[in-house]
Amino acid sequence: MFIDGSIIAQYFYIGLFLLVIASFVAGYIDAVAGGAGLILVPVFMLVGLPPQLALGQEKLVSTIGTVAAIKNFIKAKSIIWKIVPIGIVAALIGAFIGAKAILMFPSHVIEYIIFAFLPIGLMATLFKGKIVKDHQGEIKKSVLAVFVTCLLVGFYDGFFGPGTGSIFIIALYLINSLSLLQASATSKIFNFSSNIGAFVAFVIAGKMAFAIGIPMIIANLLGNHFGSLHAIKSDGAIIKKVLVVTVGLMMATLVYKFIF
Repeated sequence: MFIDGSIIAQYFYIGLFLLVIASFVAGYIDAVAGGAGLILVPVFMLVGLPPQLALGQEKLVSTIGTVAAIKNFIKAKSIIWKIVPIGIVAALIGAFIGAKAILMFPSHVIEYIIFAFLPIGLMATLFKGKIVKDHQGEIKKSVLAVFVTCLLVGFYDGFFGPGTGSIFIIALYLINSLSLLQASATSKIFNFSSNIGAFVAFVIAGKMAFAIGIPMIIANLLGNHFGSLHAIKSDGAIIKKVLVVTVGLMMATLVYKFIF
């Protein structure tokens, strides 16, 4: 299951501890600004999970962990429910197709894909606060706009994943005129749906490790809980800075590992 000579293969409990810590941090960051996969996928690979298993495990942890954030956003009445049904269907379809597509590639090709897509996900997270500013206006509920948005972002989520939450927030703000808090809250519903679509594809392919996933899921639930409470009360500026530093280090380490 694990890569020979990796941290988790040689020192299982140390590797698992690192995965649990990463899951908590990723859940906290994801609830505020999106981008859990930017933390989880690189950490999973660095600790010793093969690429396809790393992508599948990220779906296992993120899918269940998002529930805690959704619960808090529902209590705060921040979700725009009128656009949710069509968005869920589109996100599910897009993510399932994306996950089936990525599973067609061999492991070494997936590594190249991950190196190519990580900067895209990072840029989406970095520039989210610069592209959008809180505004007031009529919320657009166009069925076609919501469907196309969630289908495309859902495909990206299933095919790769990291940065999906941030991309959803940008799209919902720009296309549907939601406020940042509304976009962040509503995106969790769509992100959860796209995760389910990809989740099913990875389960069918046997690319998940449920036994080691339990403590990671618990940590991610806690991270999402505290992160969503913070998102409701703040704009997440501090979390974004932490995300930039963390992902930058992860990308540098991955590149070093890949080259040497």
